[in-house]
Amino acid sequence: MILSNVHLVGFRNYKDAVINLKQKTLLIGANDVGKTNFLWAIRLLLDRGLSDNDLEPKDSDFFAFEETNEFSITLTFEDVNEDCVVSKLKGKISDDNKLVLAYRAYRDKVTGAKSYKLFAGFNYDSLEEIEDRYYRKVLSIKYISSRRELFNYINREKAYLFQNAKENRSETEAKEDDLLYSELKADLKTIDDKIPRLKYISSATKTINSELSKLSLHHSRQEVVFDAATSDVDDFISNVTIASKSNSKSVQIGGDGRLNQIHLALWASRNELAQGSIKEVAIFCIEEPEVHLHPHQQRKLAEYLNESLKGQVILTSHSPQIAAEFTPNSIIRLLNEKGATRAASKGCSEVIDAAFCDFGFRMSIIPAEAFFSDVVFLVEGPSDELFYKTLSKQIGIDLDKLNISILMVDGVGFSTFVTILNSLEIRWILKTDNDISKIPKKDEYRFAGIQRCINIYRNHFQLDADMEKLLKEEQSFLQGFKSKTPGDVNKKAAAMIRASLEKFNMHLSDDDLENDVFNSALKDDITSYFHDMDEAEIVPSMQLKKATFMYDFIKENRERLSILAESKISQPLIQCRNIIEKL
Repeated sequence: MILSNVHLVGFRNYKDAVINLKQKTLLIGANDVGKTNFLWAIRLLLDRGLSDNDLEPKDSDFFAFEETNEFSITLTFEDVNEDCVVSKLKGKISDDNKLVLAYRAYRDKVTGAKSYKLFAGFNYDSLEEIEDRYYRKVLSIKYISSRRELFNYINREKAYLFQNAKENRSETEAKEDDLLYSELKADLKTIDDKIPRLKYISSATKTINSELSKLSLHHSRQEVVFDAATSDVDDFISNVTIASKSNSKSVQIGGDGRLNQIHLALWASRNELAQGSIKEVAIFCIEEPEVHLHPHQQRKLAEYLNESLKGQVILTSHSPQIAAEFTPNSIIRLLNEKGATRAASKGCSEVIDAAFCDFGFRMSIIPAEAFFSDVVFLVEGPSDELFYKTLSKQIGIDLDKLNISILMVDGVGFSTFVTILNSLEIRWILKTDNDISKIPKKDEYRFAGIQRCINIYRNHFQLDADMEKLLKEEQSFLQGFKSKTPGDVNKKAAAMIRASLEKFNMHLSDDDLENDVFNSALKDDITSYFHDMDEAEIVPSMQLKKATFMYDFIKENRERLSILAESKISQPLIQCRNIIEKL
C-alpha cells in the first residue's frame, strides 16, 4: 500500500494544498516553507510516538493569514492489500483498495475552546468518526527528526541490535556463545580480583578509607574499595561502546557526520528487519539525512536509504546531492505565496515525469541544484555560464543571496529545461544566440535563434494578443532571405520580435556572446588581450576557443566587467534580480 495523497486545509501555513506522493519521495523547499509541518500533519494520524495530548490542536495549528476556526488533514491510501491493515480496518477500505483517514480540528469563535475528531472511510463521502487511532498497530509512521541525539540513540539501539542478533542465532552458534560466555565470566572475575592489587589502587584505597574513618563511625565496619565491577558479564556486555578499528586498535569515532551515518544505518537496519513482518505497514520519514555529511556521502546515503527501506520513504532535504538520487517525478517542491504553502504541480506528478522524458541520463548535480532556486538563468554553454557568474559578482548581483542559479543547457535544448522548471514552478530567464542558419535543402537562411524562442513562447506561455499580432505581421520575414546577411526588412522584423520576446523572459544576443562582449565597453580590453592580432580576426578567434578564451580573459580582466553594469548584456541578470525582489 502507499500513502498517495495528503490534503491540508487551514493547517498551519497550508491554506488548501493537495500534495501527491510516490513510493520514494523527496520533499524540498526553502527554510520555513512548511516541510516539517507537512510531516507533522502525517504524524498526527500515524505516529505511535505521539500521545493523546500531542493530538490536541493549538492556536498555532490554525491557518494564520485568514480567519479560520477549523482545519483538516486527510490522508488517502491506495493499493491497500496487506492482510493486517485490511482486517484491522474492515469496512473502511473500498473495493478498489482505497482508504482515507482524516483529522479535523475545531475552535470555538467565542470561547476559543479547541477540539478534534478522527475519521476513517474508503473515500471522502464515506468518512465515519472513530474513537482513536487504533489502526496504528498495523499502520504507522517511523520518523527521524533533523535534531538527532546521535550518541543517545546509538547507545539505545545497540541493545535492540544485540537482542535481535541473539534471537536469530543457529543452535550451533548459541552453544559456541555459551562456552565463550563462561570463559568471559571466569576471565572477568580474575580481572576483578587483580585490579585492587595494583599498588597505586591499593594505596588510594587505604587513603580514602583513612579519611572516611575521620568523618564517621557509623560505617566503620564497611571498607570502601575501587572495584572494576566487571564480573557481571551481562552488565559488561551492555556497557560496550561503539568504536572504530584501525590497524587492530580501537579509535574514537570521528565527527558528527560519521555518527549520523551510524545513526541512520542502525535505524534503517532495525526498520528493515521490522518491515519484514506481515503484522505491520510502516511509512519511513527522515528529515535532512545529509546532516554533517560530505557531498559524496550524501549521495551514497540517499541511495542506501532508498534501497534499505523497503516500504514507502519520505525524505526532506536541502541537498542537491540528495536530490540527484531521486527521479524527478518523485520530488515535491513546496513554495509559499502570500503566506500559503502549496506543492508545485500538486507534488509528485506525471507532468514532471513527462518533462524529464527527454532529459533522462542528463540528470546531474547541476540541474538538481536548480530545484532549490527561486530563479534559474538558462544559458547555452560553458563560456556563457562562466561569463555571467563572474559578471554577476562584478555588478553587485549576489546569486547565492538571491537564490538564483545559472544553468547551462549545453546542447540539450532550452525547451526541455523550461518544461522542467515550469512543472516545478521555478521562474526562469534565458539568453541564447541570435543564430542565422541555412534552411536544409534550400538556398535560403533563417533567424534560427529567434524562431527557437518563438517556439518556447508558443509551447509554454498563454498566447498574448499583442505578440500574436506582431508575429502575424512580421514572422514571415524571419526566413527565406538568400544569404547569411539578412536584408533591412528582415533585420527590422527580427529586432521587433526580439524586443517583444524579452517580455516572456527570453533574451537574444545581437549575434552571439563573443560579438556582444567584443562590441561592448570591454572592446579595448579585448583588443589589448589579442595585442598582435588584426581586429577582424579577434572575434573568430574568440569563437574558436570560446570557454578557454573566456576563462583566460576573465582571469586577467575580472574587475573590468563592472563597466557593463548598465549595458544590455547585463539585462538578463538584472531581470533575475527584479523577479526576486518582487517575490
